[in-house]
Amino acid sequence: MLEGLKQRLATEGKLVVDVKVVPRSARSEVTGFMEDGALKIKVAAVPDRGKANEELRSFLAKQFGVGKGMVKIIAGETSQRKVLRIDIE
Repeated sequence: MLEGLKQRLATEGKLVVDVKVVPRSARSEVTGFMEDGALKIKVAAVPDRGKANEELRSFLAKQFGVGKGMVKIIAGETSQRKVLRIDIE
């Protein structure tokens, strides 16, 4: 499901992606794309003191094969809708 995004990241060296986060899920997983193109991701963490954001960053870092520091929330820190930037270096 993320193959197209992974290819864009490899080609361009960076990726900006809109995400809808669903916290308090049984496990962290990508569930698909929203009608507006945003990536829908469930995370197991609760939205308390940044725990869901940290889980989201860790999960995406693992999925894209980059360090957690390469995944940054650039908008929507306290919202379910977020904009993230993923860099290779």
